[in-house]
Amino acid sequence: MLERFKPLPEDTIRVTSDSLRDAIEGIFLAMGNSSEDAAEGANTLIMTDLRGVETHGVSNMLRSYVDGYNNGNLNPTPDLKVISDAPSVATIDGDQGLAVITGPKVMRIAIEKARNTGIGSVALFNTGHSGGIGHHAMLAVEEDMIGLVMTAAGCQVLPTFAAEPRIGTNPIAIAAPARNEPPFLFDAATSAVAGNKTELARRVGSNMLPGWLANLDGSPILEEFPVPQRGETYQLPLGGVREQGSHKGFGFGMMPEILGTLLAGVQPSMLDPEAGQRHHFAAYDISKFTDIEIFKDNMDAMLEKLRTTPPAPGEERVLYPGLYEFEQEQERRISGIPLHEEVVEWFENVSGELQGVPQLVKM
Repeated sequence: MLERFKPLPEDTIRVTSDSLRDAIEGIFLAMGNSSEDAAEGANTLIMTDLRGVETHGVSNMLRSYVDGYNNGNLNPTPDLKVISDAPSVATIDGDQGLAVITGPKVMRIAIEKARNTGIGSVALFNTGHSGGIGHHAMLAVEEDMIGLVMTAAGCQVLPTFAAEPRIGTNPIAIAAPARNEPPFLFDAATSAVAGNKTELARRVGSNMLPGWLANLDGSPILEEFPVPQRGETYQLPLGGVREQGSHKGFGFGMMPEILGTLLAGVQPSMLDPEAGQRHHFAAYDISKFTDIEIFKDNMDAMLEKLRTTPPAPGEERVLYPGLYEFEQEQERRISGIPLHEEVVEWFENVSGELQGVPQLVKM
């Protein structure tokens, strides 16, 4: 994650990952989730923060989940309904449960189908936020499989040349195992900047960069400027403007709309503004395609080649997707998870308001 989104050292408080996990679990329990679901949700969020993906960890998202449960937009006891089922595919209605919790469950269904048929794919709709979908993709890696996850939600992003938004930030994640090298993990929004990063930038006082956002008439903002208020701008697709490849970002953003939405038999947000989040989960059993040991050896060779690529002038090294996240996880398990002091204050307030929520342990 860019340094501009990280809190300054003087505004940062490190807390132990165990205490943060316990606090998250306590909050989910207080919202009416079962102990199993509370643990699942806590695991999704804590792994996201351990990997340094603050946009989708506790800093931005947990308080919005609390609001969602309190106002009835999220169902703490969803009854997942299987709409269609076949040996390698399924479609599931999430009953407005939080996909931070239901997502891993559905990914495990895809993994089990892949174990039986080689490829497992599940479309999940009618859910709340999915959190960092890289976490769900990594569940397949733990089973020596490739994981692919896509999410479609909302209408914040302009198609290229458009004056009105039609798609969401629609992230795509893919994860693959290696032997000795850290796993490959790509997880990115298909918008020029992830929506949650605007909240991080607002908290730490950073500006928006040129080509990230557009005015309400659709014209791209091509200079650096302070974080706008909600509703003052639209988001641009990856690439920002046509000359920098925004049509590619727009096309990538349509993939979750097709594979996560239309494939489930439901409408995208551009046609149904009340639609919840929709997702595509897929697992590929490598052993059904090739020898898993050969695959891992080849992954190691490729990732090492990437990692040892000579850096350009002024750059320290080359990072492949997933390497930074792996290193962050190792460091944060020892040194604690850095949170902005405002986030720690929110946790302290919540622990006082909700019964059974433990206090964070500061390092």
